Amino acid sequence: MTNILLVGFGGFIGSVLRYLLSGYVQQSANRLDFPFGTLAVNLIGCFVIGLLAQFGEKYGAFSNESRAFLFMGVLGGFTTFSAFGNDTVNLMRQDFVVNAFANVGANVILGLLAVWLGHIVGHLIWR
Repeated sequence: MTNILLVGFGGFIGSVLRYLLSGYVQQSANRLDFPFGTLAVNLIGCFVIGLLAQFGEKYGAFSNESRAFLFMGVLGGFTTFSAFGNDTVNLMRQDFVVNAFANVGANVILGLLAVWLGHIVGHLIWR
């Protein structure tokens, strides 16, 4: 139960940070033709999860509870793209290169198809 609360609290923090930073970047870009805010959040989240994963690997710095809070909670709330990036890099580091590329393809292509399908289903339901 403790880890669930840690993930939930971290998710709250990460989601609020995502909302604030994404909005700030998008407004600062002063353009609506590209999601600069989302891109910024995804890239920052990927950088931070890589940095923290390396730090944790080198120094054994994270307990299960702190991992739940930081990785699943804060960064998961900030952007799940960071978790996707970390999973993919871990696959490559373990010499599962084909699986890493399959992960990229599956997440990008199937994710876009799922969004498209959701739009179609929603359109059929809420005409």
